[in-house]
Amino acid sequence: MENPKLKKYLEEWLEETTISEIQEKLASGELTSKELVLLYLHRISRYDKELHSILEINPDALQIAEALDTERKKKGPRGLLHGIPILIKDNIDTHDKMHTSAGSLALKDSIALKDSFVAEQLRKAGAIILGKTNMTEWANFMAIGMKSGYSSRGGQVENPYGPRKFDVGGSSAGSGAAIAANFAAAAVGTETSGSILNPSCQNSLVGIKPTVGLISRRGIIPIAHTQDTAGPMARTVEDAVILLNALCGKDDLDSITKTNPFIGFDLSELLVKDGLKGKRIGIASDGFMELLSKEKQKVVAAGLELLKSSGAEMIEDIVFPSAKAEWKYDVLTYEFKPDLNAYLNSLHPSIQVRTLADLIEFNKNDEEKMLKYGQAVLLESEKTSGSLTEAAYIDALEFDLYHSTKKGIDFALEKYGLDVIVFPNDEGSHISAKAGYPTIAVPAGYTSLGEPVGITFAGTAYSEPLLIQVAYAFEQMTRFRKAPILE
Repeated sequence: MENPKLKKYLEEWLEETTISEIQEKLASGELTSKELVLLYLHRISRYDKELHSILEINPDALQIAEALDTERKKKGPRGLLHGIPILIKDNIDTHDKMHTSAGSLALKDSIALKDSFVAEQLRKAGAIILGKTNMTEWANFMAIGMKSGYSSRGGQVENPYGPRKFDVGGSSAGSGAAIAANFAAAAVGTETSGSILNPSCQNSLVGIKPTVGLISRRGIIPIAHTQDTAGPMARTVEDAVILLNALCGKDDLDSITKTNPFIGFDLSELLVKDGLKGKRIGIASDGFMELLSKEKQKVVAAGLELLKSSGAEMIEDIVFPSAKAEWKYDVLTYEFKPDLNAYLNSLHPSIQVRTLADLIEFNKNDEEKMLKYGQAVLLESEKTSGSLTEAAYIDALEFDLYHSTKKGIDFALEKYGLDVIVFPNDEGSHISAKAGYPTIAVPAGYTSLGEPVGITFAGTAYSEPLLIQVAYAFEQMTRFRKAPILE
């Protein structure tokens, strides 16, 4: 980098900087958003060749930044995201020069006809959509055994803490790796079951999987309307909450958002250091802890010991009747076909893939490129009627809702009188996902080899205020996160 000023910022300041710290520099005039974009682009060009976390950069990013700099001078900032570069997952529509493909070559030329709700909210807040992140193809609803972070369009995303050594987590793999590597201030991921929480734990990030309904799903390539949601991924709880504030909103085209109670409420008011004091937190270990390696168990256990000294009342070894239930993904199998067909049918007429059947055929026509892991999951979904009338679907939906709520999260909260439940790493995320309930992942340490480990705080519907308080207080007390060493 030739510019001495930018070189200094790149070497001494950009890594691990927070949104509030960036805003201080922007407000003082020490830095512009245009310069900030250049700094992030330089990091991406320098380090992402090994990580493969970014699919494409927004060609208009620098000009958007310059326009926002001008607006700041004339009118002042719109808010905390004004002029802040944000990355978004490649299954989120943007009506600009970027593509939205879910990581698939089948949609590599698809440019959305409209912004998604997420993109609308980001632009309204003054954020700069810097680019699209790589992801597990079709959000890991394509094949059995597909490696986290792999897509036919973008290749294999690598974990910045150990490329080719540690799992990067999925399916929001690119969002996780990119923010861990400091390629933007924060990112938006999506989750159907674990796809924000898992890469957040694997990349030492804070990930918020919100209640289904907090953020509109409009314009997001779907898996299943029962469980799909977008959510923020960031290096700190504060940054994740700032992004969550911007994404939160009601949308007449997504009816579930009309249950959202937080419109007009600033969730950042909940960032208090004594947020653990007096809280009753249940530790979900039985049926979950043993799913981790022995070393990860030790890291989680050490984090839980710190949690016990926080002023919270800890209830150990809480039991879920459904913890060892025979969970399946049948609901996703049935909902994927009609949801995806509706999305594909809305694309520009130039896109030839209009149905799930078309997608399967496209993949078969170039198996070497498209079917490294096969497409067994797509084939299984195509067998369904697409009408959601099957008794097997209704039975699976009822099973999931009952066992995730009345015999799952809500059961434990009520039986033990809890405010929040803590899980080891992202284990148990499927229960909250099937309930449509919120969870926040927070860094909890590292193994002896340097692999990140997290813990997750879960609650009932729209319990984000409690989870934010607890997650922020734990983060401030422990400050486990450290940047990866990139080469």
